[in-house]
Amino acid sequence: MDIREQATWVREVVRGLRAEIGKAIVGHDQVVQEVLVCLFCGGHALLEGVPGLGKTTLIKCLGQVLDVATSRIQFTPDLMPADIIGTNVLIQEEAQAAGASAETRRFVRFQKGPVFSNIVLADEINRATPKTQSALLEAMQERTVTVGGTTYVLEPPFIVLATQNPIEMEGTYPLPEAQLDRFFFKLALGYPNAAEIAAIIDRTTAEPQAPLRRVLDAAGIARIKELVRAVPIASHVKDYAIRLALATRPGAPGATDLVTRYVRYGASPRGPQSVVLAAKAHALFDGRLAASFEDVKSVSRSALRHRVLLNFEGEAEGISAEQIIDDVLARVVPAEA
Repeated sequence: MDIREQATWVREVVRGLRAEIGKAIVGHDQVVQEVLVCLFCGGHALLEGVPGLGKTTLIKCLGQVLDVATSRIQFTPDLMPADIIGTNVLIQEEAQAAGASAETRRFVRFQKGPVFSNIVLADEINRATPKTQSALLEAMQERTVTVGGTTYVLEPPFIVLATQNPIEMEGTYPLPEAQLDRFFFKLALGYPNAAEIAAIIDRTTAEPQAPLRRVLDAAGIARIKELVRAVPIASHVKDYAIRLALATRPGAPGATDLVTRYVRYGASPRGPQSVVLAAKAHALFDGRLAASFEDVKSVSRSALRHRVLLNFEGEAEGISAEQIIDDVLARVVPAEA
């Protein structure tokens, strides 16, 4: 297939995935789209919302429509790092040779944890302590796990899809900044409207739904990931993404007044990296062969909202990261080639 045929194929695959997930998930169309962007960009997603909005169900549905290994980790305050990554265990075996007495053989074997999967659902990740949350740092960044001096490689594709309740709710721990920065997107789920609630009630109080159909396997995911990275982006569009990220940093050229007053730290280099790669995926999902300014704008909130850390004054006055990013998007103007 030529490049246009491949772009058309990607668009149809994405439509098929969204349609199949839509059989179980009502609303949240934009969130489903952005989770697929994370999948095909090789990034991780953090889904935030109050209980009952379908965060866990959405991720489980993604695992059902993809022919890859999935696992679930239920984060609780007593969860330990070894419960996530695995641990070395002592194995004792007895062997008896002909005409000889039984001999006991002892050896250490690594028992893999649930992180050794393709899609890892980290449910209610902010219910666990920071020590346990940090067990995912190496896996999310390097795609490896090191235990007892031995490094184990995680098989691709590898994506962590985490859910969390808002941090001000009882019994939760804020995620460390280093871990937040490793998430490609942070997605906010809102309440459904009346029509969506009616559809949810109809689906959940009637006969059980048929199982979802598998649409794509690991080889297909790898192929689309390669195509996403091959999408070109013009230098002036890339420059726009960079200037958006720089404008979130106090003291940087182009920083807005709101940033200067209310922001403690702005987006790290992972911010514009995520914006550019997500813009490429956004264009390819639409069957287009180049990323545009509009693609950059459409993904900036999800890519930057968790990378803008407010100072004390910003938190005291109830300023949100979304307000900061909206102000940046309004004031940073794209420059034509």
